[in-house]
Amino acid sequence: MQFISGYALAFSVLFPTGFCSGPLLPYRDASRGVDERVEDLLHRMTVAEKAGQLFILQLDMGPNGELDEGDVAAHRNRTDTLIGEFFVSHFHISGTVEDATERAEWYNRVQKRALETRLGIPVTLATDPLHRYSETTDSGLSQWPGTLGLAALRDARLVRQFADVARQEYTAIGLRTALHPQIDLVTEARWARSSNTFGEDADLTAELLVAYIKGFQGNEIGPQSVSTVTKHFPGSGPLEDGEDSHFAYGKNQTYPGDNFEYHLKPFRAAIKAGARQIIPAYGRPVGTKYEEVGFGFNKEIVTGLLKEELGFDGIVVADWNLITDFFVEGEGWHPARAWGLEDATELERTIRILDAGADIIGGESRVDLIQQLVREGIVSEERLDASVRKLLREKFLLGLFDNPFVDAEEAGRIVGNEDFVRQGNDAQRRSYTLLTNKNQILPLRDLAAETKFYVEGVNAALIEDRGFAVVEQPEEADYALLRLVAPYEPRSGVLEAGLHAGSLEYSVEERARQAAIYAAAPSIVDINLDRPVAIPEIAEQAAALLASYSSSTEAFLDVVFGVAEPEGELPWDLPRSDAAVENSMEDVPYDTRDPVFKFGHGLRYA
Repeated sequence: MQFISGYALAFSVLFPTGFCSGPLLPYRDASRGVDERVEDLLHRMTVAEKAGQLFILQLDMGPNGELDEGDVAAHRNRTDTLIGEFFVSHFHISGTVEDATERAEWYNRVQKRALETRLGIPVTLATDPLHRYSETTDSGLSQWPGTLGLAALRDARLVRQFADVARQEYTAIGLRTALHPQIDLVTEARWARSSNTFGEDADLTAELLVAYIKGFQGNEIGPQSVSTVTKHFPGSGPLEDGEDSHFAYGKNQTYPGDNFEYHLKPFRAAIKAGARQIIPAYGRPVGTKYEEVGFGFNKEIVTGLLKEELGFDGIVVADWNLITDFFVEGEGWHPARAWGLEDATELERTIRILDAGADIIGGESRVDLIQQLVREGIVSEERLDASVRKLLREKFLLGLFDNPFVDAEEAGRIVGNEDFVRQGNDAQRRSYTLLTNKNQILPLRDLAAETKFYVEGVNAALIEDRGFAVVEQPEEADYALLRLVAPYEPRSGVLEAGLHAGSLEYSVEERARQAAIYAAAPSIVDINLDRPVAIPEIAEQAAALLASYSSSTEAFLDVVFGVAEPEGELPWDLPRSDAAVENSMEDVPYDTRDPVFKFGHGLRYA
């Protein structure tokens, strides 16, 4: 089927038997004001239809771009059930976009199914970040350094340029909500979720996030915008011992330096810049004036601080899996992340989330709980209306009621196009941060053809393509090139394995192995800094040390051989040891003793 622009025209094609016959209802009339259309639609909705609006959960694509038929074993409902019976209209995708045209066609099928419901409320589709380069997966979109790499370049114009490119690629395939930026401050170096932040500095984060939000949303929200979801309020960086609040052992958020206000700085800037949606953090505050329950349940935080004190009047998104236990394929059931309310019932948790001030609840589809609360008079329908009104208004402002479909063929031309790819590749190279460069060894230019390299983490064919030889042992080499993963403590859980936590030091055995290479040949080391590592031995022993923030091997080689030059500066301190971090305070920046490199360090080629 060929999907076309224009809500009314789309209806006439998709529903030729008379769906649009009779007078045009006010909420479908694009000539009317948004507020009038919202109120008209809201008053037509049943409690069940309103309840469905209050949830956002994952929506999978079926084979060949068809609607997903669900999976009983994986506890996943059919798309038809979620839209047609639960009346859910907010979803997020997961995984990669292997074929933009197919993804766009699937999105159009989803919208068609939504339009077949009684009121025809269109779907809003969201995603976590998709543009950070990965060696192991190809998202199908242009590939950029992570936000840490953008922070390393200190260039707000580039951040806005990136966000505008991402906006165009998102909207081409129907993605209208970005579950980012993540503006937590990495004041606890061991924290496992550092990789999608802008680093440690509140002022730099505040400056860059404004450009980020403006690039996705434009100067005002509209039909070409992507609505941003800023997270995790009031800043998820100061977690006790650097553990992560996805897990019960990491639920405590602590402020031994009484530095709560520092972590609010980026959120103040985001609200001023027009942030549309905000997610409270999972953690629970300990040792503060606030109740020791998870931030998503915490009325003092969500209503008192975020809404009343900071003046945020947008959409509050309760983070995923706060109410019900959830199933992880390959691992089984996990308890809900109801920190401080572990013994509460599902109904009690739902009441707390609504009372705190959330408008939409992530990772759940418990419409039955909402309906029960209204039926029993515990929650008023007017309380539902307050949130549904915001959610519907966002859909209208994004133009989804008037133009819910995308051009699938055009999506194939926009997503991952040559210009966007070039911009991302250039940013990968520029974001490299040169930490040491002994005797100005870099860049390696004008090398003899017989130059021999020992490599780790580098495809040998890429060296040979540049006319050089690759040898098996470092002792045989003129130079060694190593691309290293930042040190972390491997953990066994499916969810935990994806988060790099624990020690920031390489093991004794790994340090000895590397030292032998550094002694055998002049070594150029690239570490992917997804966390602030403690590597004084590499700084001392390697001939040159580079930091990157998710980049390709080709980008690394271009920097090594002087085709491109590193322009980055560290977005955080690099501590001297685990002990230095353990003796610091979780909420205070730049407080580890004698860091190896300080925030802002970055050399240039001579």
